[in-house]
Amino acid sequence: MDFELKILGSSSAIPAPNRFHTAQVLTVGSHLNLIDCGEGTQSQLMRYKIKHHRILNIFISHLHGDHYFGLFGLLSTMHLQMRTTPLNLFGPPGLAELLTLQFKVSNTNINFPITFHEIDPTVYKRIYEDKTITVHTLPMQHRVPCCGFLFKEKPKPRHLVKEKLPSFLTPPQLVRLKFGEDVMDEYGEILVHNKDVTTDPKRSRSYAYCSDTKYKEDILPYIKGADLLYHEATFMHDMADRAAYTNHSTAQQAATLALKANVKRLLIGHFSARYKDLTPLLEEAKAIFENTTLAIEGKTIGVLEYDFRDEFAN
Repeated sequence: MDFELKILGSSSAIPAPNRFHTAQVLTVGSHLNLIDCGEGTQSQLMRYKIKHHRILNIFISHLHGDHYFGLFGLLSTMHLQMRTTPLNLFGPPGLAELLTLQFKVSNTNINFPITFHEIDPTVYKRIYEDKTITVHTLPMQHRVPCCGFLFKEKPKPRHLVKEKLPSFLTPPQLVRLKFGEDVMDEYGEILVHNKDVTTDPKRSRSYAYCSDTKYKEDILPYIKGADLLYHEATFMHDMADRAAYTNHSTAQQAATLALKANVKRLLIGHFSARYKDLTPLLEEAKAIFENTTLAIEGKTIGVLEYDFRDEFAN
């Protein structure tokens, strides 16, 4: 099953040449999750041939324009193209009010169901789950209420080894075996040992998205061991004072957090427009956490099920 991230935008505050405002699409199976929706998001969706009618959930981290100014336009396009599929929209207090006002003054009556889920950016809390994943908020420290998001696959069932399965097993008994149970007889004795007829499931994967924030170690227990961590790196460390003043992070700080969290791979993004060449930010991060890459527009990051390698392709 697919578990991959597509970078649509990676610029902070103002757009830069070839860099759009923050937006990402996380694909899990057949479901698309849009994470933040800066200006230009729908243009980027078209550029990379991502069908917006397949987006099931939209997650907005906070109400700074570079993270949500593209949302009204995207929803309007969905409306004009006669979307009928329901959409879940997750965002902080105030977002529903902003959208309601825009729809009101533009006399736009959205013709598809939108369910708005107001989130509390100050706590770690599960806000969504389906058959495949759970999503939790990750509290950030920024100039306005802000959170990140932790996407985790649910535990997967064990694999049945067909040639080892006794022929008398019923469908309910096979289900119990897939979920790690032994099969018992009517007297409570073990009839079939799970370990004898099953193998370990494919591993569950995780993606931690840390939006705009100061360096913040109290999220370490939540993101520990994540397959993929995205962390903002607005500045290089020679501007650490500026980063602290604006409640942002440096590339060095993002890498330090990745190292302490023992994640498998780090993505850095949300770059200040002052940096025309991003190589120095990458080098600064890699000096601390080698397995770092830049969140560049168009990059696809696939996380594999069968081992701990991540697959990168432009």
